[in-house]
Amino acid sequence: MSKGPGLFPDVGKKARDLLTKDYLSDHKLSVSTYSESGVTLTTSTVKKGGYSSGDVAAQYIYKNTTADVKVDTESNISATLSLANIVPSSKTIATLKFPNYESGKLEFQYFHPHASLTAAVGLNQRPPLDFSVTLGTPTFALGAEAGYETISGKLTKYTAGITVTKPDSCASVILGDKGDTIKVSYIHFMDQLRKSAAVGEISRKFSSNENTFTVGGSYATDPLTLVKVKLNNHGALGVVLQHELIRKSLVTMSSEFDTKALDKTPKFGVSLALKP
Repeated sequence: MSKGPGLFPDVGKKARDLLTKDYLSDHKLSVSTYSESGVTLTTSTVKKGGYSSGDVAAQYIYKNTTADVKVDTESNISATLSLANIVPSSKTIATLKFPNYESGKLEFQYFHPHASLTAAVGLNQRPPLDFSVTLGTPTFALGAEAGYETISGKLTKYTAGITVTKPDSCASVILGDKGDTIKVSYIHFMDQLRKSAAVGEISRKFSSNENTFTVGGSYATDPLTLVKVKLNNHGALGVVLQHELIRKSLVTMSSEFDTKALDKTPKFGVSLALKP
């Protein structure tokens, strides 16, 4: 486990990732290469429906500094610079985008054995502000986050959460959407490598009186192959098959369909990530 409570976005992340990560609805190919100078170059192409897009991303890491640059086929450019320990136990992240330069952001993260906090400000004339704080330990933590819009002078979001983490399990409760949604999740790991696990999540939206209950799991059939399944009370069933072809190179196939409307065309996605 880590030495502190972690950042607020980490609350419920393990269960959330198991229920959402790798469930694809598009076709993606990515190829990464590494140079002797320390630059990682990744080329990706994505096809969704009849639309195709691509991008080229470069990453360079030197000591406590990480620089990322990405250019896509629509001439969008994004750059991220991360600096660790400008202040001890901190991380500073600057993000710039072009031509949508007003979406740039400057973020500061601070880590303490019993607390963590983040503060982010938009890089424009009337910048939005985001804050989060988490208190506790690696085994028990509670926190909150909020967003403030300087143009209107109103809070755009506020969320609170609590999490309990053990070596083989994690439970969390999150009150979000300005108090309109509550999510309770629990994940239990079956092995030391954390590849096989079972997860359950209950979500309730108060304004619409809607409840969603989702169960899922993952199972490592062998050291190179992973199977994931999820099902909710609305009949949405998802399946993922992931296989490691060679070291760090993965092929992932995913399908989702509505068990209550089998006449609908199921979603299907595949991803191939090649790394040296």
